[in-house]
Parts: sequence; structure tokens; C-alpha cells
Amino acid sequence: MASATINPTRMELNRLKGRLKTATRGHKLLKDKRDELMKQFLDIVRRNRALRSKVEQGLERANAAFTVASALMSPEMLEQALLYPKQSVELEMSFRNIMSVNVPQYQFHTRNEDPSEIYPYGFAQTSGELDAALEELANVFHDMLELAEVEKTMQLLAEDIEKTRRRVNALEYVMIPQFQEKIRYISMKLEENERGNITRLMKVKEMVLQEAHEFKQPANA
Repeated sequence: MASATINPTRMELNRLKGRLKTATRGHKLLKDKRDELMKQFLDIVRRNRALRSKVEQGLERANAAFTVASALMSPEMLEQALLYPKQSVELEMSFRNIMSVNVPQYQFHTRNEDPSEIYPYGFAQTSGELDAALEELANVFHDMLELAEVEKTMQLLAEDIEKTRRRVNALEYVMIPQFQEKIRYISMKLEENERGNITRLMKVKEMVLQEAHEFKQPANA
């Protein structure tokens, strides 16, 4: 109970009022942050849905072309054609801040900007479907990287939304009501003490007046 944990003094009352004010202000700020995070999260979910559909369509086209190429070429020839890649990719990662959440940004750079570098073989003994499959994979690679960035951003935002939601609930349903209850208890105790002091002062005044009256009676006699 409140009476067993706090000292009902005016100093404690002022301290609790200050903490209640801070908790109320923090509660409002956290609610605003939670709402903005939810808005950003929903925007990224819509972006993720569009990207995932685009990537799946590109991978389906690439897989279909590979299936045709593997039917037209022997497994040994297909493996030999793809054994030594000519192109290499460097991946860079940076961060950006979304409502105090650091989310990743991925960027890639190829060693050579020549589009033909994606074909690690000669065209004489390979199928045109294999060329189409590699081209589709090259085209979808950027979207796949962006999809990975978006999904990681969604994960980090979801974790922070949950963390912020728990903090908002803790303030709204635990801390703020506890502060209010303690402030109410101390206020009642102080009012009770004040009424007791007034009653004692009135009794002392009555006793002083009575003694003064009794003192005057022998003097008048």
C-alpha cells in the first residue's frame, strides 16, 4: 500500500508531482513516436508487397529460362558455361535513422559496368535461353537487394514499435496511476494533519482563554 512505501511530507509530494509531470510528458512523446512508427511501418509494408511481387515475377522468368536452357544443353556443358564468372559485385552497407531506429541501406557496385560481363561464356555453344536467364537474374538483383533492405527495416521497426508500445502501456497503466495514487494519499494525509493541527490550536486557544478568565476572577474579587 502507498502508506507503507512513502513518507507523507510536502517535499515528497512535490517530488512525486514532478515525476508525474515528467511521466505524463514522456507518455505523450512515446505515443507520438509509436504512431509515427506505425505510419512509417505501414508505408514500408506496402513497398515490401510491391517489391516482393516484382522479385517473384523476375525469378519465375529466370527459372523458366534456366529450365529451357537445361533442356537444350547437357548438364556438363551448362556447368562448364557457368563455372567461372566474369563479373564481381561489392556490397556496401550504411544506415539511416527512422524515429531513432537505425535501419540499413544496401548498395552494390559491379567491377565492370559493361552489361556483357554477366555472360561468363562464349555464345557459340550455349543456348539463347541461358542468356535470357542470366539477364533476368541481373535485372532482378537490384530489386532483391532492395527487398532485403526493406524486410530488415520492417523487422527493426516492428521490434521498436513493440518496445515503444510496452513502454507506453507501462506508463499509462502502471507508473502514472501509482504516482497519482501516492499523490492523493499524501495530500489526504497532509490535509488530515492540517485539520489536526487546527483542532489542537483551537483547544490550546480555548485553554488559554479559560485560564485567563479564571485568573481574572480572583483579581476582580
